[in-house]
Amino acid sequence: MRICVFLGSSPGRLPVYRAATVALGELLVREGIGLVYGGAQRGLMGVLADTVLAHGGEVVGVIPEALASREIAHKGLSELHVVTSMHERKAQMAALADAFVALPGGIGTLEELFEVWTWGQLGLHHKPCALLNVAGFYDRLTSFLDFIAGEAFLKPGVRDLLLVDDDPERLLARIRAYAASAPPDPEGKWLEP
Repeated sequence: MRICVFLGSSPGRLPVYRAATVALGELLVREGIGLVYGGAQRGLMGVLADTVLAHGGEVVGVIPEALASREIAHKGLSELHVVTSMHERKAQMAALADAFVALPGGIGTLEELFEVWTWGQLGLHHKPCALLNVAGFYDRLTSFLDFIAGEAFLKPGVRDLLLVDDDPERLLARIRAYAASAPPDPEGKWLEP
């Protein structure tokens, strides 16, 4: 099993973000789960890759040429795929992974998570998508998603496709137990219920 982790290319403001990243990396190795991520050596991305590698785990990075050429690419990975675009990066990470988890990060982290979650809504994959809610980082986002669902712009079944937990071990157990419901009908998703 491999899990694709989306997370910040900066370390963030609070030390708890780094600590949670290290804890997740150690958990992945203990559980024999490979890591797929964006291939960078900076910020939380580098912390996660370094942690998994230091404990003998597999780390597969996928990075666009534009970033790799700026010496942002991590040099010590199990595998590093250099691709031509951000679109190709996301598609390759999705193809290599069995599940997706977002840790704290910025708009790139959110964009990556929302894209794979949307692909799940459309039935393009049946892989779990999850938020590791470190120190309440995603509290406001999950409240907003609940609001969107309440305003009938997000069907409850689609909202339920996004797993959220603040404990990495419990989140991993939920990912393993995940069984996607039948994907929504793309032809009927815009129709009134």
